[in-house]
Amino acid sequence: MYRDNTKVIHIGDRVIGGGNPILIQSMTNTKTNDVTATVAQIKRLTAAGCDIIRCTVPDMESARAIALIKREIPIPLVADIHFDYKMAIAAIENGADKIRINPGNIGSKENVAEVVKVAKERNIPIRVGVNSGSLERELVEKYNGVTAEGIVESALDKVRIIEELDYENLVISIKSSDVMMCVKAHELLADKTPYPLHVGITEAGTVTSGNIKSAIGLGIILNEGIGDTIRVSLTGDPVEEIKSAKMILRTLGLRKGGIEVVSCPTCGRTNIDLIGLANQVETMVQEYDLDIKVAVMGCAVNGPGEAKEADIGIAGGIGEGLLIKKGEIVKKVPECELLNTLKCELDCWKQGV
Repeated sequence: MYRDNTKVIHIGDRVIGGGNPILIQSMTNTKTNDVTATVAQIKRLTAAGCDIIRCTVPDMESARAIALIKREIPIPLVADIHFDYKMAIAAIENGADKIRINPGNIGSKENVAEVVKVAKERNIPIRVGVNSGSLERELVEKYNGVTAEGIVESALDKVRIIEELDYENLVISIKSSDVMMCVKAHELLADKTPYPLHVGITEAGTVTSGNIKSAIGLGIILNEGIGDTIRVSLTGDPVEEIKSAKMILRTLGLRKGGIEVVSCPTCGRTNIDLIGLANQVETMVQEYDLDIKVAVMGCAVNGPGEAKEADIGIAGGIGEGLLIKKGEIVKKVPECELLNTLKCELDCWKQGV
């Protein structure tokens, strides 16, 4: 597969490429210069399973804040730079583990060379990012519009600029909000470069639409063996990005660990608040690093049978519910105790009891 043959790149104490596990990224939506708020959000994301975090660096105050943030967080920090090459240099000098730039947006080749020089001194990876929305006019004209071919050519042009400066500690990111264009671009790029790829569907949308677009796009790309690190971009709480990314990787068999929750659709037999219960269970299980399947079923008629492939499950009745293990009914409890009963069982599972 492609990802087995990409270069190995170190980002802080994490490693991507060369067949290493696919890492999950997110981006803070706090003001980076608000160190307290940014650290708090990164800690929430880390607890949810984030492996690498990215922060925007629009000004020097934000660049200096990186040093303070880094002291408080356990995961690598990527500095996101858009236009000012001096911000990239300052971010590296303040301890960023990696920087994200589009060489075409930060001015002359001399500016790029200055950034590469500082990155090379500290052996800091550079993520070369190109989005369909920032495609150069000449490439849009060449391909009669924004196309996958144009996105790939733009990215490889930017990579060559840095390679000519004798630096190959690179990660490439090409993104589009057009899912199938993004898929095609990754398929084309994977055949043309040895660098690890950061994969995502940009500007995917709200939690609902963004999850659907990301699951389809990332699912296709990752299943083809492409991608070394991912981000699910959502307009919402960044923690939702981590939950979705973990689910995508687990569904594709690319990551183990973490509880998988399965639940039945509601029907006329349902006599409990199944929707609310399933959501509560999904939130609750985030704190457990157990590689098991938990079922949440709406009725006691089909619940045990439908939950037989799960390690543990609960099923509702009329004012009461069942605790089920491997399809066998263990005990009956009042409806109000169902969630706590499940939690107690998971606690025991965690402790090996």
